[in-house]
Amino acid sequence: MSLAQILRETTFTNQVTFMKIHLLMGASALGLGACAYEPTPLPSVATQQAVVNTAVSSPISYQDPLAGYTYRGPTGPRDWRSVNQEQTEGN
Repeated sequence: MSLAQILRETTFTNQVTFMKIHLLMGASALGLGACAYEPTPLPSVATQQAVVNTAVSSPISYQDPLAGYTYRGPTGPRDWRSVNQEQTEGN
């Protein structure tokens, strides 16, 4: 066997070993994660009943989300010198 063939075979063997290690580590992480599962407790029924009971709920009325909206439509192009002059610190 030549040196190139030996290097090629050892490189391939190293890649396969490296891939097997990664596969084993990924599978063990998934397995440990599945073993650590704890079910979520059920919600409290008292908090759900407070929404139905009007004596407990707060008297918030509807507020229009568009109240105070001002239409600002597009304007035509203006001279850039006058726009720069309006935005200077002195004005």
